[in-house]
Amino acid sequence: MRGKRTVTGAALAVGALAVTGLAFAPTALAVSPQSATLTADCGTFGGGAATLTATQSGTAATMTLKSTAVTAPLALSADSITSKLTLVRASGGTVVFSGKKNPAMAAGDPVSVGPLSGTVASGDSLEAYGGSLQMTVFGITITCKATGKQSPGPFVFD
Repeated sequence: MRGKRTVTGAALAVGALAVTGLAFAPTALAVSPQSATLTADCGTFGGGAATLTATQSGTAATMTLKSTAVTAPLALSADSITSKLTLVRASGGTVVFSGKKNPAMAAGDPVSVGPLSGTVASGDSLEAYGGSLQMTVFGITITCKATGKQSPGPFVFD
């Protein structure tokens, strides 16, 4: 009987250590800042303020863009806009986030696309200025470009 109590006690101690280890495990990777604002020019389709929101899980990252200044020209169903967001990497080159994700929008609603998926590396610093957003709706491609650097600064990935 005494042997059973020792084994049970040892199992409880190992379990407690495992739980303690989880409590002190490193947190998930994160991007900073999580959102940034910019001003975009979409040519004849309008332009103005937009917000980019970023998430990260390892090397997988997503970007979502919302703008009250750029509006849907007509009613759009969910997941009907093919989007490609190109951001400039501070160390050189670009990173592309793409997808066919958007909420349903009525004519005149603010434009929202994403989450768009991309791959990042630890330490990547990404900026919208110098890149572009291409949205294809009903075979028409709309290209938007940032008119200046995003605020508060570039997205930096862990």
